[in-house]
Parts: sequence; C-alpha cells; structure tokens
Amino acid sequence: MDGLLEALAEASSPSWVRRAQAGNTLAPFAFAGVPEAAKALGSLLLDVEDTAVTRQTAEALARAGTVASVRVLARAVAGASVSHGDWMLAGVHDALAGRAGVPNLLALCERLVQDPEAVVRRGAAEILEWAQSTGG
Repeated sequence: MDGLLEALAEASSPSWVRRAQAGNTLAPFAFAGVPEAAKALGSLLLDVEDTAVTRQTAEALARAGTVASVRVLARAVAGASVSHGDWMLAGVHDALAGRAGVPNLLALCERLVQDPEAVVRRGAAEILEWAQSTGG
C-alpha cells in the first residue's frame, strides 16, 4: 500500500498536476479493493477544476486493465456530463492508442455490461460502444 495515503491527500490538492498524478498513483489501488481509492478516483474523474485530471485519471484506470478499475471508470462515465464523458473517453482512447494498449478493455466492458449494478452496466456499455466505433 506504498504511496496510498500520500496519493489520497494529493487527490484534493489545489494543483491540477498533483491531482492528475494522484489519479495515476491511485488507479492500481482500485484493483486492490481500497474503497477510499475508488472514491477519490471517482472524484478525480469528475474534477471540476481541470479536465486534464479527468483525462489522465481515465487513462490510468483503463491502463490498469482490471475489472475494478474499469468499474470505477464505468460508474463515472454513466454519471458524467457530456463534457466530462468526452474527456474520460479521450483518456480511454489515450490508453488504447498507447504502445502497449489495453488488450482486455473490450472484454472487461463486455463482462461489466452484465454487472448487477445498473450504473456500471450503462457506463460499460457506453465505453464499449465508443471503443468499438473507434476500432479499439
């Protein structure tokens, strides 16, 4: 759990750079099932100060490539404004277009469209539709 407490503190920093770094640091903790990390990541995805935080956090969650990380992302996508949703999808695109890509993102979304939680199903379906339409 190295860096968790510091990243949680940075998630509420006045600096957008520090908040974006917190998103990158916290993304793997979503996999570890740390509720505080999931809550902070949800807030970072809907950052009201700077959409760069939204985009970079979405990319980090997509790159983490776990059911838990994509579930956090799907919840946020489902509840986001059009603008924030677009920035989250841009972050997903950044992850897909990266050198290593995210080979299992589509499979994770296909799994999550069957999730018991309606908001997760809705967000996963939106990510899946977008990724398939862009060749992801």
